[in-house]
Amino acid sequence: MPELLALRQLPLFPLNTVLYPGGSLQLQIFEVRYLDLMGKCHKTGAPFGVVALTQGSEVRRADPQAPSGDGFANEAFVDIGTLATITEFSSPQPGLMVLRCTAGERFRITQRSRLKHGLWVADVQTLPADVPTPVPPDLQLVSQALQNVIAQLQARGGALPAALLPPHRLDDCGWVANRWCELLQLPPELKQSLMQLDNPLLRLELVGDFLSRAGISG
Repeated sequence: MPELLALRQLPLFPLNTVLYPGGSLQLQIFEVRYLDLMGKCHKTGAPFGVVALTQGSEVRRADPQAPSGDGFANEAFVDIGTLATITEFSSPQPGLMVLRCTAGERFRITQRSRLKHGLWVADVQTLPADVPTPVPPDLQLVSQALQNVIAQLQARGGALPAALLPPHRLDDCGWVANRWCELLQLPPELKQSLMQLDNPLLRLELVGDFLSRAGISG
């Protein structure tokens, strides 16, 4: 089993999305609090953490009545997020960065603080990766349905989403479940709960239930 890591002062990026391990994320960066950070992450290859917002917005908003007293609206986010590493970087104009990131391990926040310009940092403990788990016979339809989606996208001639590029691990519960969780229109709280599950088979079973109720498989 890979060694779990404790990371100190990990920079955080609170978003209105849940990032799954093995997934892909595209970002446009223009806020002062993130421009310098993302430049350094790109140069060094260091990760940052993506966490789902529970209060506030992705772009920092002024609020003179904010209880924090700093003149900005309050931000709150979950304790479990996902490490992200920049894989594509461009700066089409001053003050704007366009990034593509890939998702790695999940982590749990043990301590958090907000720095100058509103940047959040945290001490975190990485969480175990999904144990490779073969898709059982009763969930093969879920895997087959994902394979059909990939084939349909390829037939249209457009580029596949980065998370669906080969190699496809259609025989692995965690990979299939994560890709479906990204594709399905689920409430943010449910997406977060599924991401936090340590059992990839259970995650896939729950995804199978959603697909069956939607008439997509089953």
